[in-house]
Amino acid sequence: MKYLAIAASMLLLGTTAASADAVEDRQAYMKERGGAMRVLVPIAQAKNPFDAAAVMDALQALEANAEKLDIDALWPAGSEGGKSSPKIWEDMDGFKAAHEKYDADVEAAIAANPQDLASFQAVFGTVASNCGSCHEAYRL
Repeated sequence: MKYLAIAASMLLLGTTAASADAVEDRQAYMKERGGAMRVLVPIAQAKNPFDAAAVMDALQALEANAEKLDIDALWPAGSEGGKSSPKIWEDMDGFKAAHEKYDADVEAAIAANPQDLASFQAVFGTVASNCGSCHEAYRL
């Protein structure tokens, strides 16, 4: 029974990693990122109470998402479509640089370890502005 569970897990892992649809895969990554943002944005806007643990969990989720996102695999040549602008393929270096900046800003927000609303807002504004500028430049 133990071996059956291991085999099933490995099969599932293999099918997840080998998806043939880059558009669907990148949309899944962005939806995951959006889930963490739906926790953080209302806190930053003071619509939800500040909770340092919830903020850190969501920031760490953003970091994990950014670290596993493989631009070359998710936006390969010929995978135009979905909500991705053709500008991505026209300016792949700029798109990669935007992602690197986002990743660095998320890491800086985690390192700041905000313990109150004001300190969280100070670091989160930078993270959120990355999302806005990337969507403006590279999303339809």
